[in-house]
Amino acid sequence: MKITGDQNLIKKMNKTIVLDEVVNHKMISRAEISEKTGLNKGTVSTLVNELLENHLVYEAGPGKSSGGRKPVMLLFNKQAGYAIGIDLGVNYILSMITDLSGNIIVQQKSSLHSLSTDDVIFTLIESIHNLIQKAPKSSYGIIGIGIGVPGIVNDKGTILHAPNLGWRDVQLKQILFEEFKVPIVIDNEANAGALGEKEYGIGKNIKNIIYISAGIGIGTGMILTNEIYRGYSGYAGELGHMTIEASGEQCSCGNTGCWELYASEKALLNQNQSFSHDEHKLQQYVQQASQGDQQVIEKFNKVGTYLGIGVSNIINTFNPELIIVGGRLSTAEPWMKDTLLSTVEKRALTYHRQTTKIIFSDLGTKSAALGAASLAISSFFAEHEELI
Repeated sequence: MKITGDQNLIKKMNKTIVLDEVVNHKMISRAEISEKTGLNKGTVSTLVNELLENHLVYEAGPGKSSGGRKPVMLLFNKQAGYAIGIDLGVNYILSMITDLSGNIIVQQKSSLHSLSTDDVIFTLIESIHNLIQKAPKSSYGIIGIGIGVPGIVNDKGTILHAPNLGWRDVQLKQILFEEFKVPIVIDNEANAGALGEKEYGIGKNIKNIIYISAGIGIGTGMILTNEIYRGYSGYAGELGHMTIEASGEQCSCGNTGCWELYASEKALLNQNQSFSHDEHKLQQYVQQASQGDQQVIEKFNKVGTYLGIGVSNIINTFNPELIIVGGRLSTAEPWMKDTLLSTVEKRALTYHRQTTKIIFSDLGTKSAALGAASLAISSFFAEHEELI
């Protein structure tokens, strides 16, 4: 029996290919798209016209001629809509508006002085309203809100457990959708950070990345063969709670000796809970270290050593191409990097460590919020198939 393809599906796939070519090039002509994709010029012209009508592409004027008529150059309309990306931390909320290419338009930060669910959600909603008021006008407006949270999130956007927030079973997606009536995407903040690095940071064009979000706790986002690895139930990546001290300290997750107790702000601040909720203490330590305070430098060195122990385990287990250290602790790179790398040199298996690069994030504290925005952008295009 002869099998024929679904013409609508084929058209949608071809339009996606055309849009990707426009997105991935600063400027490109219809003829160049045809040449690069193998699609005939008539098909490309028809699909481009539809993208123009949907305000996703615009004509930027004539390009250079190769002998005949000058081609009309096309650009992706990254201002067709705007996404909101949020990193919900333990003692802060970092939120931003980005265009459809991930460029930051507005950024703001709010401190959290209480971790009660009601107080945090009130501050979160207030932050989002404030951003929406600052959003530029566009064809599609706010296309979605992405949020990275420090905990385990199910596919319905419910925070099942966030140990460092003290939250269980918080239906954050439902709460925010009822308030804003726009698509909401919620993921673990380390997964969001990994996506941020992959889309907009030093992880571009790299297939296997482990992103370490080091702050009050430690989260890890794992991109394996270009996809976030989520595990069987969707909860993979909680390497901050792997045991590195069998008879160690009690962790808020219920385990003892967790990695994050020794290689995070918790360790740096001597497990003092009143300090752990003070976002300015780390900045103070960084300033003291930059001024040569040896006691503080030794604290950072020790945290770097413990980071190196965990990184060695990651290298031996996953053999990644790249490990990126991000989050708030990445601001202390000058005083942690050497001890981290020397520990890895001693502990990781020789053949594994030779092929793995370890880099501190260029995006710094912005990775998770940018990744959350990218989740909202991807969701927008997936939900609006009629546009592409």
